[in-house]
Amino acid sequence: MSQRKVILLLGSNIKNPKKNIEEAILLINKHLGNVIKKSKMLETEPVEFVSSNNFCNIALSLETDFSPIQILKKAKEIERYMGRVLDSRDLGGYEDRVIDVDIVAIGNLSYQSKMLNLPHHRHLFVRNFSRKILEDLGENIEKYKNIQI
Repeated sequence: MSQRKVILLLGSNIKNPKKNIEEAILLINKHLGNVIKKSKMLETEPVEFVSSNNFCNIALSLETDFSPIQILKKAKEIERYMGRVLDSRDLGGYEDRVIDVDIVAIGNLSYQSKMLNLPHHRHLFVRNFSRKILEDLGENIEKYKNIQI
């Protein structure tokens, strides 16, 4: 299988968020694919829920030969390994978390399932903090507008 460019967004807002992000990057490099570029870390207030804990966020670009579902499974395994028990889908909303690994895009792939929709519309076009770190990563967000989901 050929290498795919994958864009991930990571976020953490409990325990030691910066350390959690750094640990997640190491695990991603080891189990998911070669991280080729990172944005600067950005501290933000929680979005779509209330918490006194601010988030540390970062965008990553990596190369992998895994399929979209394999990438999702590996990302969820990393979240569980680091101590995340429930996903926002399980909870029906958002809460504080040790780590969140979101898949924003896999190349120019359009993918839709119950578990995964690509590209990730909210991160690309709705959430300002996401746009900021994706632009810092060097991503041309506008190119994703033409990908039909």
